[in-house]
Amino acid sequence: MKVFHCDHCDALVFFENVQCVSCGRALAYLPDIGAICALEPTHDGRWHERSNAVSTTRYRLCANYSEQNVCNWAIEAGDDSRFCRSCRLTSVIPNLSDGSQLVNWAKLETAKRRLVYTLMQLQLPLNPKSSDVKRGLTFEFKAPMHERDVVLTGHAQGVITINANEADDAERERLRNRLHEPYRTLLGHFRHEVGHYYWERLIANTERLTEFRSLFGDEQQDYAAALQRHYESGAPADWQTRFVSAYSTAHPWEDWAETWAHYLHMYDTLDTAAACGLMLKPRRVDEPTLSATARPERSEFESMISDWFSVAYALNNLNRGLGQPDAYPFVLSATAIEKLRFVHETVRDSQANA
Repeated sequence: MKVFHCDHCDALVFFENVQCVSCGRALAYLPDIGAICALEPTHDGRWHERSNAVSTTRYRLCANYSEQNVCNWAIEAGDDSRFCRSCRLTSVIPNLSDGSQLVNWAKLETAKRRLVYTLMQLQLPLNPKSSDVKRGLTFEFKAPMHERDVVLTGHAQGVITINANEADDAERERLRNRLHEPYRTLLGHFRHEVGHYYWERLIANTERLTEFRSLFGDEQQDYAAALQRHYESGAPADWQTRFVSAYSTAHPWEDWAETWAHYLHMYDTLDTAAACGLMLKPRRVDEPTLSATARPERSEFESMISDWFSVAYALNNLNRGLGQPDAYPFVLSATAIEKLRFVHETVRDSQANA
């Protein structure tokens, strides 16, 4: 995630801001230029960038911004859709007659926009099912209507379902403790489930499938039976020597999705660290550093992993200094790193073939 500034007063703003806290100007994210901009209304009810007087581009606010206040993106005025590129990926929202679900929906869309930003940065295929029924992507945010209702978060043929109650911090923490998970976040759910989608887009029926099976295992094994075994018996005792998480051990598909999610965690966090100018200056040769001083013979991926160890160390120490749990409570084994390398190469191949 890059660093954003209000282009009216130059104050720092977050990706999620709808108003500059310094000058009070209305803000919106403009996907066509990849920036948060201060907008000013025009005489015809549209908007233009306040700081770019010569620009003829006009915008409309996403309907979920202007009508529901759960978005902060704008759309080029010539676009026929009422919704921005992120919101048009959502096909089902929770029942808003329950007042708490409006809050949950806003949190879900916020997490999804950060996911969409990263996928756009990585130039991955990202079409809504409304325009590409066979290969497109859509999100359904559902909440149980009654106590006995069950809404499972998961993916099936380009449809990602998220239990909207996961947006409630207390409920998500309850589930995290019950399932003995070290980490459970809304953004993590999105990154994991979209990993299943990209397995179908980038791995299944491609030449990468053979290498996938050599690293992750044969995905043709019975998925339901594998999950049942996992929930009954748990992960093997030595799982940390081969997997990024305990849940990765359930099935090769879950191993891929967990590894994919970790790759997106790394990519976004490292991008933010670089944009913020983060630099670790070691006083000893064995202390962490960033790739600005990395050996020139390192590959792109090797530099990424080296940077990640350094940033994760800093993040966890900062959290401990605030009395919080580790931000990244995982240990990456050599085998897990090779799986991450495979994800990296898959993304790079997709970019090359785009």
